[in-house]
Amino acid sequence: MSAAHVLVAAAEGGVVGDGRTGANPALGVGLTGVAIGWLSLARIAGRISTGNARTGALSALAVGVAGTALAVLHLATSSGGPGTGNGMVGAVAAIPLGLIAMFLGRRALTRSRHTGQGADPTGHERKLGPTP
Repeated sequence: MSAAHVLVAAAEGGVVGDGRTGANPALGVGLTGVAIGWLSLARIAGRISTGNARTGALSALAVGVAGTALAVLHLATSSGGPGTGNGMVGAVAAIPLGLIAMFLGRRALTRSRHTGQGADPTGHERKLGPTP
C-alpha cells in the first residue's frame, strides 16, 4: 500500500473509524502544533529555560503542515455537508489550527535567528564541559 493510499484512508476515517473520527487526528495534530509553537516562543522569550527553540520552531512548522494536510484531505474525500456526521466541521476547524501552528513556528524560527540562541557569539558550537 502506498503512502497516498494510507493518507486517503486516514482522511476518510478508514484507519481509525468512519465519519467524525477522520477529522479527529487533524484536530489533534493541529492543537499539538499550536502548543509546540507557543512553547518555542516562550523559550525564546526566556520564560522557559529548557529545550532548543529552533528545534521547537521547526517541529511546529512540520506539525502544522501535517495537520493542515490531513484536514484538507479529509474535506476533499468526505461526502455530504456540515451536520451529516462525517466530520466536515472538525476538519474546517483543524485548518486554522494548522495554519496558526505554522505561523507560530515561523515566528519562533525568525526570532531564534535574531537572538542567536544555540550558538556562541563567535559563531562556534557550544561544547559541554569545563572551559579552558
